[in-house]
This record gives sequence, C-alpha cells and structure tokens, in this order.
Amino acid sequence: MTGQSILLAWYDENKRDLPWRHTHDAYSVWLSEVILQQTRVAQGTEYYYRFLHTYPDVRSLAAADEDEVLHLWQGLGYYSRARNLLKAARIVAGLGGFPNEYEQLRRLPGVGDYTAAAIASIAFGKPFAVVDGNVYRILSRFYTLAVPIDTTEGKRTYASLAQEWLPAEAPGLHNQAMMDLGATICLPRSPRCECCPLGDACMAHAEGRQEEFPKHARRKIVRTRHFVYLYLRCGSEVFLHRRGRGDIWQGLYEPMLIEFGHAPTFAEISASAHLPEGCIYRLVAKGLRHQLTHQLLVADAYVVKLTDKPGGIDGIWIDESVRSDYGVSRLVENIYNIIDGVLDEEPACQNQQ
Repeated sequence: MTGQSILLAWYDENKRDLPWRHTHDAYSVWLSEVILQQTRVAQGTEYYYRFLHTYPDVRSLAAADEDEVLHLWQGLGYYSRARNLLKAARIVAGLGGFPNEYEQLRRLPGVGDYTAAAIASIAFGKPFAVVDGNVYRILSRFYTLAVPIDTTEGKRTYASLAQEWLPAEAPGLHNQAMMDLGATICLPRSPRCECCPLGDACMAHAEGRQEEFPKHARRKIVRTRHFVYLYLRCGSEVFLHRRGRGDIWQGLYEPMLIEFGHAPTFAEISASAHLPEGCIYRLVAKGLRHQLTHQLLVADAYVVKLTDKPGGIDGIWIDESVRSDYGVSRLVENIYNIIDGVLDEEPACQNQQ
C-alpha cells in the first residue's frame, strides 16, 4: 500500500465524528472552516450549530445585520472572521451560490489558501492540498525538514510536498485525514508515534527527534498593553463605547476604556477620564491577563457610580438590563461576569481631586 492509501485506511477507521463531515454542502463546509480558524473543535462545534440554526443557508446569513453576527460570534475571538463571514456571504448570495473553483473561492473575504483548498476539495472534489500547522508538523517530521515554516522558501516547500501527497481521486478525504492525524496522533508535544499509520516511514520517529520539528526562523514578539475599563453607571443606565477601525475587536462594545503604556495609578486614570470630583468607585478587577496572538493585554476594571451623565464622551447610554444585546470581546465578557458578582456591594472609594 502507498502512504496515501495507508493514511486513508487509517482515517476510515479512526476519523472524528464531526457534524460538518456529514455533508458536502459548500456553505456548511465554509462555515465550519471559518469558525475553526484559531478555535478548538469542541468550542467551534457549538458555534457551528448555533450559526446553522440562526442562518441555515448563505442567503439568510447575507441578509443579517453585522451587530447580530458579531453578537452570535461573541466568545470566539478574532472578530475580523465574523465581519469577513458576513461580507463573503453577501458576495456569494449575489453570485447565486458558492463558486466551485479554487481561485474564485480564494478571492472571497476571509478565505485564504487553506480555507479555499478545504472548500474546493471537500465540497467540490478539487485536487488542492490544505497546508496548516498540522500539515507542517506531519511533513517536517516525516522528512526531518530543516527549512523553517515561517519563510518564503518553507511555505513553498511545504505547499509543494502537500500537493505531491494529495491523491487526485480523494482530495477531500486526504485533507481531512491529515487534519485528524495532526490533531490526534502527530501532536506538537508528546506525539503518539506508536499509533501513527505513517510511523514506520517517519524519519523523525526513527531518529527520536520528533519534537525538534517543525523548524521556525523567527521568535514571536509579544506587545504588552495596559487597559483600564471604567464601568460607568448612572441610575439604571450604563455607558458603552463601540470600538472603531484599526485595532482589535472592531465593531464590538465595551465600557469606557483608557489605555496606558504602564500600570497606572487611579489618580492618572481619574485625570485621563475626567471623572467628576466626588464620584464613587470600586476596583473590581486588577491585572487581568488576556493573551492574543501578538499582544498581551493586562486589564484593570472599576465600577464608577455617577449622579449625572458626563458630556463630551463618545458612546451610548443603555439600560443595564439590555447590556447582553451588545456584542463584546471575551475579555469584556469576563469583566462583566466579575462586575455582576459585586454590583450589590456599595462602591468603596470617593474620587478626590
């Protein structure tokens, strides 16, 4: 048997039972692939069902309001995926259905090389190999490849190898088999080589060097940002600001936010926010850490009780009872949960100027 046939036989016996694998519908395949970008399968499955229930086809999604989509996406992070999902749905609906060629799929917002190859192969049986972290790991270990995956040469090398491995008669099944092999056997740490269908031919396994691969050329630089959230309450209303373009979480809502280049004192916070003298406040969260791909957010949160709504601030006042109607980031969702646990307590400090 060839390596491809061995892999397919293994997949037939061991494939994960995932809902999007019971269909070749392009909409369902596309939806699952977008959701699973930067998301674990267990979490993504819940959102997949949620989206299909709310938007059963591409036309219903295309007709949705962006706020509705962002709210449904809440908790998945990387919200540009949700905005691109809506943009692509509107384009596809305008075309009358999903294009079945790789290059046409690749031009849709939010559809990169991997997603286009996945849709083309799984939904339409086109011979395009997917390349992601799982594929990098499998191929680099199988051949003990020294070329770094984060270089132009590396990307070209792996794309070419992945395409060579692809059986033209079963591209979708092969691509899914590679995903499952990487997700369940060829793990980043402590790979289960004794269970691997390709183990006998894997050079890294033979040399005991599995965890040396894949190779990287550059270290990731992580930027630290200090956020201070002020949960402004005036009577039964709270203040929300909608994030604009050019930064994380575009289009999502949050309490008043002030960003510092360091961990600030409350005197600095009060001066920056122009809090009125005599307002009552309580620190409810200190040093919350939220990791993004290239950023570490360190957040403090205060509940601030006001007697009058301040003017000149960009945002909206809403009744606190409808706060959940406004989509927020995972960090803000965590802060809301903390705040909800202490709202019955009286704020402890009075702002002095």
